[in-house]
Amino acid sequence: MKKLALLVLLPAMILSCAEEVKVNFEEAQIKTTEAANINFNYPKATGTKTVAERINQSIENYVANQTNMANDTLRNVTIDEAVKQFNFEYKRFKSDFPEAAQQWEAFVDGEVTYKSPELICIYINSYLDTGGAHGNTVVRFLNFDAQTGELLEKEALINDRAAFLKIVQQHFQSETKPQDQGETTEDFFFGKDFQLPESIGFNDEGVVILYNTYEIASYAQGITEFLIPYAEVNSLLKQR
Repeated sequence: MKKLALLVLLPAMILSCAEEVKVNFEEAQIKTTEAANINFNYPKATGTKTVAERINQSIENYVANQTNMANDTLRNVTIDEAVKQFNFEYKRFKSDFPEAAQQWEAFVDGEVTYKSPELICIYINSYLDTGGAHGNTVVRFLNFDAQTGELLEKEALINDRAAFLKIVQQHFQSETKPQDQGETTEDFFFGKDFQLPESIGFNDEGVVILYNTYEIASYAQGITEFLIPYAEVNSLLKQR
């Protein structure tokens, strides 16, 4: 009987543990003008240790890579290491080109835009200027499984990709029509068929669709962003 009681209680205990996962966020900041001008503000997870650590590792790795001037993605690089490397590269640049007056800049600003028992969405806006014609702004949504801290790719968020893509395309055509000057959808995507953005976001009102500069059209087009209410796509999402 004791063994039977334990077997009955075990699933309940597992469910109880899952329900007890708690994740909150506080603001982390790194600011220095030692060489380059660097200012990072981003959410830092607290609460259930294993989940918070997993989320923080993904956030910090992404933030660190915003100062990475190489084409490859760095793994397990701390933000402090990235800041030191960026300052080193700037000092070397100033040594090679002392007449260059412009200071390098790296800014990151992040916030939690959506949080539920299933999903956490974090918006991160980064700006990097290393003295070119203009700086470069990139916006990224990092979506996490709220119970495990796993970083989710957009494919893991969508239940019916074909149907979701169709709805996004309809909104895209509506949003871009006033300023497209006769361009077709293919013109925005450099001759290719319509595509989803690299990442999608969530807030309390719906799904955020955001195309970065150079992701579609030209630099002059800027960022293209619009919101799709949950009422239109709720059945097409795996988690929310």
